[in-house]
Amino acid sequence: MDYRVLLYYKYTTLDDPETFATEHLEFCKDLELKGRILVSTEGINGTVSGTVEATDKYMEQLKSDERFKGITFKVDEAEGHAFKKMHVRPREEIVALDLEDDVDPRELTGKYLSPKEFREALLADDTVVIDARNDYEYDLGHFRGSVRPDITRFRDLPEWIKENKEQFMDKKIVTYCTGGIRCEKFSGYLLKEGFEDVGQLEGGIATYGKDPEVKGELWDGKMYVFDERISVEVNQVDKTVVGKEWFDGTPCERYINCSNPECNKQILVSEENEERYLGACTHECATHENNRYVKKHDISEEEKAARLENFKNLVSQ
Repeated sequence: MDYRVLLYYKYTTLDDPETFATEHLEFCKDLELKGRILVSTEGINGTVSGTVEATDKYMEQLKSDERFKGITFKVDEAEGHAFKKMHVRPREEIVALDLEDDVDPRELTGKYLSPKEFREALLADDTVVIDARNDYEYDLGHFRGSVRPDITRFRDLPEWIKENKEQFMDKKIVTYCTGGIRCEKFSGYLLKEGFEDVGQLEGGIATYGKDPEVKGELWDGKMYVFDERISVEVNQVDKTVVGKEWFDGTPCERYINCSNPECNKQILVSEENEERYLGACTHECATHENNRYVKKHDISEEEKAARLENFKNLVSQ
């Protein structure tokens, strides 16, 4: 394949994120990369896509910058760009946990576990494995036996921990996320909260799935990614589907956004049911005046009314 997708981050000091963002955007555009990069005084967090030649030049440039010494790139082969545009944006944090007393992973973070060590932790009876991602990411795929926090944003994770602290406090805790960046802060937060034995999957799920020894074993479903691909495979040993179709509960790994732009909820839906229910998650969303599915497919009022009847039938089942 002629294209790649790079996933990477680095906690480091950037004195002037605004200037860096402007200059870095031009650099990326010169290489004809597309993607999303966040920069702040605490470092860089990015996902970009481009040709093999362009991504090679990009990685070489960052590795040669003393500020990014030791940066690790997770590389996926691709058939084309995974993004439509190129953005580099300055932010307060490169991953938002919104703590009053922020965690600096360079000073405090949980111990790193290799894929092999993490697999052993998954099988250990005395270990609690907490997914540090959002609920919709977990619902598409997760490690077998891991805990699903009831959150839709990473910044809500500390509050969820406080609500469930008693059941975890005396346990050995291991956490994981897509590429490792969220775990760096989350594991440090757990240590600050008084948890004593905290570990994290080094390099995240993206690294675990490519490890030649573990081969993604004990992962169920697919890994959610924040680009045009939506999801990627992880388990090379015994793949299973854990995602459930929004309307009928059948196995499903196809995510869409609700067609109501004011809702935009991500739901797992088959192509048949997306058409059947006008791309919406509820009757209310299906009837919204700005329903994107209706507009895109130029659905007539008569056809719209017929499909809305499907929601009544759904309730009566």
